[in-house]
Amino acid sequence: MRKFQLKVPQRASRCIKKSLPVFMAAALICGSVPMVAKADSAKVVTLGANLSDEQKSSMYEYFGTTADEVDTIEVTNQDERKYMEGIATEAQIGKKTYSCSYVEPTQKGGIQVKVANLTFVTSSMIASTLLTSGVENCNVVAASPIEVSGTGALTGIMMAYESASGEELSEEQKAAATEELVTTGELADDIGQQQASDLMNQVKQEVIEENLTDEGKIEDTVKDNAKKAGVELTDEQIAQIVSLMQNIAQYDYDVKALQKTLENLEGKEEGFFSKLVNTFTGFFGGGDDKGGIINSTNDQILGDNAIIDSTLDGIKDKVNKDSVSSDEGEGFFDKISNFFKGIFGGNKTADASDEQTEDPALEDNADGTASEDTLTPQGNDNSEEPVGSDDPENSLGEDSEDPLQNGHDGDAGLDANDSDDPLQNGHDGDADSDAAGETE
Repeated sequence: MRKFQLKVPQRASRCIKKSLPVFMAAALICGSVPMVAKADSAKVVTLGANLSDEQKSSMYEYFGTTADEVDTIEVTNQDERKYMEGIATEAQIGKKTYSCSYVEPTQKGGIQVKVANLTFVTSSMIASTLLTSGVENCNVVAASPIEVSGTGALTGIMMAYESASGEELSEEQKAAATEELVTTGELADDIGQQQASDLMNQVKQEVIEENLTDEGKIEDTVKDNAKKAGVELTDEQIAQIVSLMQNIAQYDYDVKALQKTLENLEGKEEGFFSKLVNTFTGFFGGGDDKGGIINSTNDQILGDNAIIDSTLDGIKDKVNKDSVSSDEGEGFFDKISNFFKGIFGGNKTADASDEQTEDPALEDNADGTASEDTLTPQGNDNSEEPVGSDDPENSLGEDSEDPLQNGHDGDAGLDANDSDDPLQNGHDGDADSDAAGETE
């Protein structure tokens, strides 16, 4: 008796073979799309104690949330002094607190930060110093309704992170982080914010990765990196950086977490496969959650003149540039096809070989007409607060127009004759003399 055999049509076999990469891609993509809503991470807002009720409301609106949706902590000048006294000057510490923050601990992705209306510190500075404090993964928005230095913002962020994550950070590391923020800010006065951030990040990375503790070796590292960056440092600046790095070197850090955040700051993009998955999860409703709460901010609330920067900017710029370049060459879906063909070994040569070695008898047995087949193929209420000053009593102006309408969050206007703005020289301007800038 002839054994029964199920014969698959040769053309159908080729179709299955060609479609396999597509089916596998779909399976991988669908597997990465969240099928059920995940519980929201704990999110905490901190508000400067010296803000008016109207200013506090404006900050919730800027963050894209409400008081009912998050836990809220009020941060006082005394909270800031806990870490800043002995490290920062009185002018940098100031007498009042206006900086606010919105914090969301995450499980991966490093530290992403956005800052608004902070003149002394940048998103890169805060991200790097949060690493020093012991934070590894987190999304942060630090902002003020008026222009302030922002040196006190780190205190509120660390308080919010501990509350949101339930993790208690080392008091010594928090102090080291504050020292790093002040040191980097002062260095930025002389060599520029970007240059100061880059230099400090590179030195810190080498100190941690190479486990440098010797003063001489750390000093050599500082000098070598300054030379590479084309930056001239004074002996006093070198000694200050070396002392800071010796302090940081005594703590244990996750090198991978450090590298991830520093890559964020350098604007390094993710690999092709990760971008492929993120793109398709966006098509199917998964979305790209890089930055989390950062993407919910409403910059219009702070006005057109608000000073804003984010660690996400470098990544977005790089991806946009690469997208333009890719348009001139291989198309995106061509990359997808070739990527999965590479995985499963499919190629045009193999397909052509299959067609040449078909068994006519098999195809005839399966389908007599198979040869015809074709395939087709997203004003506040405190009228005595000056714009941009942490010490309203010392810099009152006569302009009482609502600052929210002109992009500032303070209640009073600037004195036309006031030219001693400490924020313009990189300080935190809460001195007792007339100042156009706020300090914390």
